[in-house]
Amino acid sequence: MTLRLGLGLLAFGLAAARVFGGTAVAEPVPRISGPATHGNVAVYFVHGASVPGPVPDTLQEALAKGTVDVQETGNVQELKIENKGQTPVFVQFGDIVKGGQQDRVLTISMVLLPGSGVVPIGAYCVEKGRWSARGQEDVKRFALSEALIPSREAKIAMAGRPKPTERDPAAPVRQNHGVGSPATGADPVIGNLRQRSDANQASGGQSEVWRSVAAVQSGLTATLSAPVASEKSTTSLQLALEHEKLKEAQAGYLAALEPAGLEGTDIVGVVIAVNGRLSSADIYPSNGLFRKMWPKLARAAATEALSGRKQAEVAKSGSGTPPTVNAVTAFLAEAEGGKASELALGTHAKIETRASPNAVRMEARKADGQFVHRNYIAY
Repeated sequence: MTLRLGLGLLAFGLAAARVFGGTAVAEPVPRISGPATHGNVAVYFVHGASVPGPVPDTLQEALAKGTVDVQETGNVQELKIENKGQTPVFVQFGDIVKGGQQDRVLTISMVLLPGSGVVPIGAYCVEKGRWSARGQEDVKRFALSEALIPSREAKIAMAGRPKPTERDPAAPVRQNHGVGSPATGADPVIGNLRQRSDANQASGGQSEVWRSVAAVQSGLTATLSAPVASEKSTTSLQLALEHEKLKEAQAGYLAALEPAGLEGTDIVGVVIAVNGRLSSADIYPSNGLFRKMWPKLARAAATEALSGRKQAEVAKSGSGTPPTVNAVTAFLAEAEGGKASELALGTHAKIETRASPNAVRMEARKADGQFVHRNYIAY
C-alpha cells in the first residue's frame, strides 16, 4: 500500500467518525469489490453492514402506488412533495420526475416520513422550453420517476446550487421556463402567489444542466445511429431515455452488470467508472435499499456509458482501463476529507457537502442524524 493511499484510507476512517446528538458514530472503512465490466463501463461494489429496520419505498414505488404527490409550484427550481402513505419514502438526488410543466431532476436526497405534509424540494429542468401540458399528462403533477440523471456533468452542476428552505407560502416565486418569457398570474396550486421572472435563473447551474442534457442526447444519437429526441418534446431527457433503440442497447450492459449487484447481501453501494474514468458513487444504509435502487443505477450507468462511447472511439481511447480497487478506495477517501458545509432542511433532512479538489460528496441524514444516502461525484 502506498503512503498516499494509506493516508487517504486513514482520512476516510477519521471522516467516518461523526457526532450526532453528542454521540460518536463510528463508520468502518468499506470493502470495495469488483469491477464488473461491460464495454466502456466498470462498476465496483461497496460492502458494509445494513442498518436494522424496514426498507422505505423508493420514489418510483410510491408514485406507482399513488402514496406520494409531487406537484408544480410555478418555480422551475422548486417542487412540492408530500408522502400521504403509511410507509417512509426515499427520494434520491438525481431522480427524474416526468410530467408537470417541465420534466425535472431532483437535487436532494431525503426520507419522507408518513404523513409528511407538503415539503419543498429543489429541482432542475431537464426539458428546455415546454411550460404547458404534454398530451394527456397532468400539468400540475408528476406521474412517475423511473430514471436517474445519467450525466456526471449534470450532477456537478446540480451539486453546486443552493438548496430550498422552508419559506412563507405567500413569498414571491422566481421562475424561468427556458423559453425567453415567463408566465404571469397566480398559480392555483400554491395559492395566490406573485410570480416574477429572473434572468439569472437561466444562467449558472441550470444552463450547465441543459448543456449536459443536450450532450447526453447527442452522444446517444451518435452511438445508436438514430436520433433519440422525441417529437413530443425534442428537449426532454426523460422521453429520450424511453427510446426503444436505447433500451435495446442497454440490454447488454444490464445483462452483464445487474446480476453482479445481487450476488451479496452486504452490498450497500456502487461506484461507476466510464471510459476508464471514475464518475460517481452512491452508498445506502442497507442492502435492501441498494437492491431497490440498483436497477435505476445500472440503467443510468449504461446510459452514461452509451452516451460517451462514440466520443471515446473517436478519441481512440476505447473503453479505457478500469481503475484499480485501490484507486476507487482512494477516491472515496479523498472526497471524505474535503471542506464541509451543512444545510438543514427544516425538520426533514440535513445535507452535508464536502468539496475536495477532485470530487464532491453529499451526505443526507434525517433530522435526528440517521444516515439516508451518500453520493460522490468526480470532477
